Amino acid sequence: MSGARVAMLRIVGLVLALALAVLLLVAREAEAGKYSVAQCGWYVGIDASWADTAGAGKFRPDAFCAVAPGADPFGGVHVKSFTATAGTVSGNRFARWRWDAPPGTGITRITGTWWHALHDGIEQRIGTMSPAGFSPFAVAAAIDVSPRSFVAGFSPPAPAIEDRLLCARAESKWCSLEPGSWSAVRAVTITIEDDGAPGAAIAGDLTAGGWQRGTRTVGFWGNDGGAGVRFGETWVDGARVDQTEYLCQKALIGGEWLGTRMQPCLPLVSGSTAVDTTRFSDGPHALRHCATDFAGNVGCAAPITIAIDNNPPAHPRAQALAGGEGWRRADDFDLSWSNPDQGPASPIWGAYWRITGPAGYDTGVHLAPGRNITSLPDRTVPGPGAYTLHLWLRDEAGNDAASSAVDVPLRLDNVAPGVAFEPTPDRDPAAQLPGSVTAVVTDNHSGPKSGEISLRHLGSDDWAELPTKLLPGTKADSARLLATLPGDLGAGTYLFRAVAADGAGNTTTTTRRVDGTEMALRKVAVAARGRTAAAARAKTRLFARLRWRRRRGTEITVPFGSAPILSGRLLDSDGAGLAGRRLRVVSRPSRGALSGIRVDEVRTGPHGGFRLPLSAGPSRRITVGFAGEDGLEPSRRPGMALRVRGAAALGAVPDTVPAGGIVHFTGRVMAKGAPLPRRGKLIAIQYYETAAGEWRPVLFVRSDRSGRFRARYRFRYLTGRARIRFRAVALAEERWPYATGASEPVMVRVGG
Repeated sequence: MSGARVAMLRIVGLVLALALAVLLLVAREAEAGKYSVAQCGWYVGIDASWADTAGAGKFRPDAFCAVAPGADPFGGVHVKSFTATAGTVSGNRFARWRWDAPPGTGITRITGTWWHALHDGIEQRIGTMSPAGFSPFAVAAAIDVSPRSFVAGFSPPAPAIEDRLLCARAESKWCSLEPGSWSAVRAVTITIEDDGAPGAAIAGDLTAGGWQRGTRTVGFWGNDGGAGVRFGETWVDGARVDQTEYLCQKALIGGEWLGTRMQPCLPLVSGSTAVDTTRFSDGPHALRHCATDFAGNVGCAAPITIAIDNNPPAHPRAQALAGGEGWRRADDFDLSWSNPDQGPASPIWGAYWRITGPAGYDTGVHLAPGRNITSLPDRTVPGPGAYTLHLWLRDEAGNDAASSAVDVPLRLDNVAPGVAFEPTPDRDPAAQLPGSVTAVVTDNHSGPKSGEISLRHLGSDDWAELPTKLLPGTKADSARLLATLPGDLGAGTYLFRAVAADGAGNTTTTTRRVDGTEMALRKVAVAARGRTAAAARAKTRLFARLRWRRRRGTEITVPFGSAPILSGRLLDSDGAGLAGRRLRVVSRPSRGALSGIRVDEVRTGPHGGFRLPLSAGPSRRITVGFAGEDGLEPSRRPGMALRVRGAAALGAVPDTVPAGGIVHFTGRVMAKGAPLPRRGKLIAIQYYETAAGEWRPVLFVRSDRSGRFRARYRFRYLTGRARIRFRAVALAEERWPYATGASEPVMVRVGG
């Protein structure tokens, strides 16, 4: 046969061998719950115990398994038992090498090579060891020094395999030890069945609860009493984020990893890894750790739900300032908004804010904490001017982005406008009054908004409003009030008054000219002129009342923050309703209120009725008037009193005190639409006397400029047990536009 043909046959044989090895490897890997252990050969050692049941030196062991690397892996390799060279040994006495399966496992197959030299009843027996005893599957009683293969399978699996050198005679007999006998094995492969899954556990930063972001640490453990843990895997939503292979006693033999010890891997292992959570979407995810033993069994810890959020919230939605974004007089800004939908991500937890304004004003960044916070009350600015509040959100995971901030204008103008009448030219006393008068209004912030000019006869106390227009001024922050004088004024001296309001509602009143002189004009009597008699006009009647829930009348008292209703009818002299007529409603706040006079218009309905919701605010007087029309006389409803109770909040700490102890009160006065008095608001703290059924004052205190107050009270004269109710009462006083109002009661228990 040619050399080329021989080479080809060798290549074909090698390919077939490799294919067969791959098929065997795949089949082997498909056998879940089994692994093989190589012993004494292939450069590996022995994991077996030796024992002598005869004692007195009748047997001795000898093992040589691990040869030098590169040498013949089976050259001179053996695991042997020898008898002594002289004497005897009793029947049934033996020496043995024993391979024990790890706890919970069993041996299902063994292959190997054996040879021996046996004399005078000495035998080599290889078999399984179980609670039922020793059961040999290979027995030899002669001399055969040529290594020969053996193989055996076991069902059910055996807990141990023994190779015995035995005196195979009755216990009363004996075997001669001269000449000496010996037995040997090598190249042993033991297949072990291990169906027990390993245990697994997981802990660490990522499992600590709450929302996670960035890189977090995971610790894990595994345990297996059989083959031992070969490797562990950590998964998030089915994606492996870590694999840790543990130290195992193994060797690659024939393309397959075989153990070199009966328990190849460690029974208890642990490790840790860092997980980059930015690889995953925001929201809940399943974290799991699994351990795999050397037999291929997999055991997993119960999955843990982790919450991940690495992205900041979007910008706030629908932000709104209470009272609107226009100019205001009160340095108190309450901002509200709605939060963006976070979906599966962490909820909103806090809002960052910053106020910037004129002359480099900057508060710096502040955090307002709170889960799902949607409001930022009681913000203030240092003085009048236009400022900007920058607002962005923080989520519960700690993410935020200043680039998502929304800007909200804060406009404060608590300075009244300036107003003065323009000079009037010198006139002949006999001349008539001019056709109009003018007043100049100036305001540096919100700008002039409205105004009116009135006049009164020197001998009268009643001011009459004149038709007034607000016209642009010569500068951006100024305007002119132009009032037309009626042509039918009688002779006499007339005084003039100008009332101006800016865009924030600040008002100012003057009766003087720019040069400081009193604005007064005099009309002298002239000869009567012919006049046309005015056509007779029909009388009208105007009815109006205030209403809040079941309270009705021209004078009512309502709680703080209530919005009552003004309603009524306009009738003719026959009692029929006058539809579609325009009525003028004037609200004049009580002294001390920040808001100015407010004028609303309302039209009557089909039957002459009208209805106008009134805004919440301080106490005020309300008048309703009908100016009249062709054929209808004007009519007016005298002022109606709308009294609004003040409001306060009260807290007591502690809520239980011993006799003689001290309770500390804290609270706040509500001051919507009203500046607090310079000395602070007067508060009475009262207790309820059950016997009399009345509230009695115990102490008085004044609030600070923000409306907050503190006080303390010592229970000096109580010796028993009592439950006492307290309340804070915001008392009526000068320039406080609210009626007396009380807080909700708080209970304090006094012990004996």
